[in-house]
Amino acid sequence: MALKGNLRDFTITQLLNLVNLAAKTGTLVVEGSGGVSRIAFLEGKLAYAQIGKENVGLPTVLYRNEKITRNQYNILKQRAGQVSDKELGILLINAGYVSQEDILTSLQYYFTSVVQRLFAWVEGYFRFEPDELLPDGKIPVRIDLENLIIEGSRQLREWEQLQEEIPSLGMALKFTDRPGTNLRKINLSVEEWQVVSYVNPKNSIQQIAQTIKMNDLEIRRVVYGLLQAGLVEVIRPSGLAPAAPRRMFPTSDRDEQKTLVKKLIGRIRSL
Repeated sequence: MALKGNLRDFTITQLLNLVNLAAKTGTLVVEGSGGVSRIAFLEGKLAYAQIGKENVGLPTVLYRNEKITRNQYNILKQRAGQVSDKELGILLINAGYVSQEDILTSLQYYFTSVVQRLFAWVEGYFRFEPDELLPDGKIPVRIDLENLIIEGSRQLREWEQLQEEIPSLGMALKFTDRPGTNLRKINLSVEEWQVVSYVNPKNSIQQIAQTIKMNDLEIRRVVYGLLQAGLVEVIRPSGLAPAAPRRMFPTSDRDEQKTLVKKLIGRIRSL
């Protein structure tokens, strides 16, 4: 399957659906702001996934899933550096440290989480390499793509809604005027506290996202929650030059223009 293009034209979910329907074997390479990701498939099933240079060695995956202790993890890192995942897996099973199910379940969980993170990639390029298989020594799994495709479709709908609510990340945030409100008494998640700590008319939402290493979907999701709670409001960043006169739209982005038109039509209909 000679397949390559832009993520603006094909979403990750659509690409997974193509691979699933054609039962293809090969590797989908995706290049985006988060680095270069490789997703390997065997006859239309997810077999392996990695983002950038993340450590996806078997000891790390098992430790993250609490299948081995911290001490066991440190020992394996020191003594099994030159051993492949396949060889290490056999050694651990024979020694009784983990079962085959522990290994496969941990790998399936990790590879699935990698693909789910890719659903937030809306900018970048992809290509499908039918001759590129798993890296040497890695343990393949076989994960059906149907559930991942459903999850990707759900996140796509969420992304479209958040884009309508927060069309531009170039805007800033400020706390709403609510006398007597004590943020420390409000139950916020770790991600929400991270964003709250940078709320300032001088900081754009995009700058906040880059500082705390959130992608576009994640920052929009958090900001939307803060807006719904009435804690912040969206404003133009301090020091930003006013828009040029006689400009029909406040943005030149066509997708944002469509969103503004839809909102305007909705307001007119509600009158």
